Amino acid sequence: AALTNGVKSGTDMLGKTDGFFKSPYYKILFPPEAKKVEEILRKGGKPGNDLADKMVMQLNRGAEEATKQAFGVFVNTIKKMSIKEAIGVVTGGQGAATGYLKQHSTAELKTKFRPEIQKALDKVEVFKYWKDVMNFYNMIPGREKINPDLNEYVMDRTMTALFAQIEIEENKIRENPVKRTSEILRKVFGYADSQKGKS
Repeated sequence: AALTNGVKSGTDMLGKTDGFFKSPYYKILFPPEAKKVEEILRKGGKPGNDLADKMVMQLNRGAEEATKQAFGVFVNTIKKMSIKEAIGVVTGGQGAATGYLKQHSTAELKTKFRPEIQKALDKVEVFKYWKDVMNFYNMIPGREKINPDLNEYVMDRTMTALFAQIEIEENKIRENPVKRTSEILRKVFGYADSQKGKS
């Protein structure tokens, strides 16, 4: 329940328009290996600046679009956690549940999430804008051609943001009884509170 609440909070916040683009924490910028491309674009005056700005916006729109599909993917993974494992993470302290989810589910989540990212990037035409960016960049003689994997890059940044939000929500539930909005959360985290300091 704590993880599901965290996932819902994260997907609702990040999956809306500007959830990534206007976030001071999660906004997706040019891939690190393409920073030179962005620098060249921004030295090219208004056309280059406009193209760079549009590319950044579409990367974030892709992440926002994909995040809308993430809730079901994450919840299906959460439901596979055994009772024994769940008890362990409940009593494990801050971030323990999110850490478990990250450790045991990242590979499967990536497999399921990758096509959602691809569909989202296709929907917002990221690759069209990236082609325009690279055409602009490659017109300059002597430039090394760069072509990062945008799908993998956006997926990693999106998952990092979602896990961060899940952990924030999990820790709110651990720290603040008011955030325990169901009977099961009150019982489970009440038990966890009672075990603090015990060997």
